[in-house]
Amino acid sequence: MAHLPRTPTRTRTPPTVALAPAISAVQKRTLTVLLISQILSGVGLAAGVTVAGLLAGQMLHNTSLSGLPIALLTAGSAGAAVIIGRISQRHGRRPGLAAGYLSGALGGAGVVVAAALASPTLLFISLFLYGAGTTSNLQARYAGADLATPHERARATSTVIVATTAGGIAGPLLATPTGHLATALHLPELTGLFLLSTIAFTLAALTLLVWLRPDPLLLARTLPATSDESAPASTSVRFGPGLLVGVVVLVLSQLVMVAVMTMTPIHMHAHGFGTAASGLVIALHTGSMYLPSPLAGRLVDRFGATAMSMVTAGTLLAAGVVAALAPGHSLTLITLALVLLGVGWSFGLVTGSAIVTNSTPLATRAKVQGLVDVAIAVAGAIGGLASGIVVAATSYPALAVLCGAIAFVAAPAAVVAARKSSARA
Repeated sequence: MAHLPRTPTRTRTPPTVALAPAISAVQKRTLTVLLISQILSGVGLAAGVTVAGLLAGQMLHNTSLSGLPIALLTAGSAGAAVIIGRISQRHGRRPGLAAGYLSGALGGAGVVVAAALASPTLLFISLFLYGAGTTSNLQARYAGADLATPHERARATSTVIVATTAGGIAGPLLATPTGHLATALHLPELTGLFLLSTIAFTLAALTLLVWLRPDPLLLARTLPATSDESAPASTSVRFGPGLLVGVVVLVLSQLVMVAVMTMTPIHMHAHGFGTAASGLVIALHTGSMYLPSPLAGRLVDRFGATAMSMVTAGTLLAAGVVAALAPGHSLTLITLALVLLGVGWSFGLVTGSAIVTNSTPLATRAKVQGLVDVAIAVAGAIGGLASGIVVAATSYPALAVLCGAIAFVAAPAAVVAARKSSARA
C-alpha cells in the first residue's frame, strides 16, 4: 500500500529502531504538556457542569429552562469537534486544540458579560462557544496517541484522560471563593467560576501553543508508517468495519452514561434524598469515569480492544441492573450503580478511542476523530433528552435496564458484524 509522499530528505531518514529513543523522548514531553493542559482545562470545564444551569435559571426566571445550557454546550461541542478536527488535520494538533480552548475562554468571558448585562441572547451564544473548550479537552486524548506505538496507544490515551480528574475536582471546590471574587467585582456571584474558566482555558491554550513542539501529529506523518497505518494518501474518509466498532462502543458508552446519570439525582430526590446525597453520588460517579482510565489503557494494550469491548458492554449492563434493582432508599446500591456506570464509560472511551485511532490512517486520522466526537456529543444529547421521556413513560429502573441491555447487545453485535465483514473481504 502507498505511503504519504516523502520529501527528498526522507531518503536519509534513519531506520525506525534508530529513531525510537528520540521519538520516545518527544512522546514523554508531549504527554507532560498534555497533562498540564488537561488539568487546566478540567478546571475550565467545572463552570459549565456546576453553575451554568443555576445561572440560566436565575437570568431567565424560569427553572424549567435550567437544562438549556447543557443542550447549548453539547451543540457547541459537536460543532467544534468538526472544526477542531479539520484544523488539526491540516495544521496539526497544537493549533486545533488551542483554537478550541481559546473559543472556550471567549465563551466563558461572554457568559460573565451576559450575566452583568442580563442578556439571555449573549448568554446563549457564549455557552455555545464555551462548548468548544469541552471538545478540545476530549480530543486531546488523540494527541497523546499520535506518537505512541500501536501496542501503547490505549495507555497513552488513558494517561491524557485521567489528568482531567484533578481539574474537574478542583474546579467545583473553588465555587465559593470565586463567587466571593465575583461579588467583590460587582458581578453576579455565579459568574465567579466562569471567570476562573476563562483564565484556565486561556492558560491551557497558551501551554499548547508554547510547549507542544514538535506537533505530535505532524511529526507522526514524517515517520515510517507501521503496517496497520499504511494506506493510500487519500483524504477521503472511509468508515470500515473496524472503525465502526470503535464508533459504536464510544456512542453507546456516552448514551448510556448520560441517560442514567441525568435521571439519577431526580430519582434520588423522589425518594427523599437531598442535594448533598445526590451531589456525593455524582462526584463519585465522575471520579469513576476518569480515575480507572490508566487501568483501562493497560487492559486494552494487554488483552486487545475486542475483549475490552465485551468488558465495556458487561460493565454497563451490570450498572443498569444494579441501578434497577437498588431500592430507592439505598444510597449504597445507588452509588455502586453510578460507580459501575462511570467505570463502564471509562472502559468504553479508552477502548473505542484506541479502535478509532488504530483503524484510521494518518492521512485522515484527525478529520475522522473529529467526526467521531460529533457522534459522541450527539449521543450524549440524545441520552439526556430521551432519559426523561423514558422515565416519564415507564420508570427509572426500566430506563436503567434498557440502557444496560442496549449496550450489552449492540457492542458485541458490532464486533461480530465487523469480523464477518472482514472475513468476506
